[in-house]
Amino acid sequence: DKLGRKHLLVGALVLYAGFGIIPWFLDDLFQIIGARVALGITEAVIMTVATVLIGDYFEGARREKWIALQVGFGSVAAIVLIAVGGGLGELLGSRGPFLLYLLAIPIALAAATILFEPTVKSTDTDGERVKFPIKAVLPLILTTIGVGIIFYSVIVQLGPILGLSGEVSPATIGLVGALTNLSVGAGSILFNQLKKNVGPRLLLVGLVLAAIGYFGISMTTSFYALCASSIVACIGAGMLLPNMLTWTMNCLPPEMRGRGMGMWTGAFFLGQFVAPLVTASIIPFTGGFAEAFMAYAVVIAAGAIVALVLTRRSAV
Repeated sequence: DKLGRKHLLVGALVLYAGFGIIPWFLDDLFQIIGARVALGITEAVIMTVATVLIGDYFEGARREKWIALQVGFGSVAAIVLIAVGGGLGELLGSRGPFLLYLLAIPIALAAATILFEPTVKSTDTDGERVKFPIKAVLPLILTTIGVGIIFYSVIVQLGPILGLSGEVSPATIGLVGALTNLSVGAGSILFNQLKKNVGPRLLLVGLVLAAIGYFGISMTTSFYALCASSIVACIGAGMLLPNMLTWTMNCLPPEMRGRGMGMWTGAFFLGQFVAPLVTASIIPFTGGFAEAFMAYAVVIAAGAIVALVLTRRSAV
């Protein structure tokens, strides 16, 4: 918000390429970890500023469309880039995938050439400075942490989920993982079709789908049923992500969009970070892996009930 958007994004992309390629030249593990930490910081800048620019450039239905595309393309890119990274690993050894980070250079050049610095209009009235809408944003930020856990618990635990049906090969897990990523993209497409209902209504739909998926995972040992349940859960997550992002952005004054989106991005990645820790911590209490996903399903269903109440209140 203070430094502007475009130059911050271009600079972060250049640093992203630099920190990303550094492990190609390093042998010390701690130096490699340090480079990855720096990479994560620049990635946070890129994701935050890119999202803020969508909010600056577009309004209404066009903004919601581009947010849906952002989530959808991220899921599809994961499939493509993981495959390319695997090919580089086969060709050049374990360091080969680090070369992928050089793609940030042409992207930085394109951003420098194509993007423009938006004019952010102040919403100050009568000389009074607008305050950050913490009461409106904080519940959405906390909900986003939960959405991050819902999203990544299936993605991260896909191997053990499919393992409930018996022994599964790594190639099969990879194939189903690609399908779940595509399902996230399908969820973002569905969000785009229903974008007029941004807020509690789409939160309700996404949570119901996620609850059905988690419940299905906990109740079956059939490989195909586990695949279908995981896909349904990821479709729900694909709806929840752009809905929470759009909902939060709509609550923010333009001059505070960077701060708010930084909070949202941090909340989402915090959910990603704690997702496997939450699963591991509740298994001893539930008595097993499948039972842990039943507990998830119950909590998600409770969230859907809260969303239903909010939907009815907003309709009154």
